[in-house]
Amino acid sequence: MKAAQELIGAGVEIAGRRVLADASLAAFPGEVLGVIGANGSGKTTLLRAALGLARLSAGEARLAGQPVTSLSEIERAGLAGYLPQERRVAWNMPAWRIAALGAAHRGPAEACALALEALTEVGLTELANRGARDMSGGEQARVLLARLLATRAPLLVADEPAAGLDPDAALRIMEVLARRAAAGAAVVVTLHDLTLAARGCHRLAVMSGGRVIALAAPGEALAPEILDRAFALEGALISTPAGAVVAARRAAQGTEAR
Repeated sequence: MKAAQELIGAGVEIAGRRVLADASLAAFPGEVLGVIGANGSGKTTLLRAALGLARLSAGEARLAGQPVTSLSEIERAGLAGYLPQERRVAWNMPAWRIAALGAAHRGPAEACALALEALTEVGLTELANRGARDMSGGEQARVLLARLLATRAPLLVADEPAAGLDPDAALRIMEVLARRAAAGAAVVVTLHDLTLAARGCHRLAVMSGGRVIALAAPGEALAPEILDRAFALEGALISTPAGAVVAARRAAQGTEAR
């Protein structure tokens, strides 16, 4: 199966400092690939590098098998949708207009239709005409997720879509992304909630110090030695009737994530 997105030995330097080093991973249709790691470990840089939004100092990024640098912005928009970490809504536009921005390259009529479909998918049909700034934070997050879904791209990339949300809203967002993956999309998402990552992702890429130190199914990627190395945590992934749970505490002597 051809990867929707690939990084091959990628490196990124910012102001002379290496923030991504020798990073390789691939995201495939039908899966949710989670990217986890401590703050400053390079998660956002990894996403941006893979989409051609951060200049590589080494290696290569590919979308649908094609070098990102060979693709125009319109071509990239057709291959990948991106939800950045910043969720600020500056203008009080109706929710459907914000969602339609994800498909703006398709033309007004199709963009509107895709926006309304996406709002239905995230459970906001009745709020389609409400101004986004009149909504709760959780509702705004779902509007922006609808903007991502409206792209109908074969690759969906979301940077911390569950950050700051209550458990129900976070689970709802992961369920929506899982449905898109089940329908054939490749989904890449960064997360801080390790339990949410374990339950919602097929594979996890664990980052530390700008490197991918593990890339495997949750049971392997969240092994005790990886939790220690990436997060300075003593813990393990535990199965419960409600699903997998990461039980952990700070490592002895307060060591910092390496």
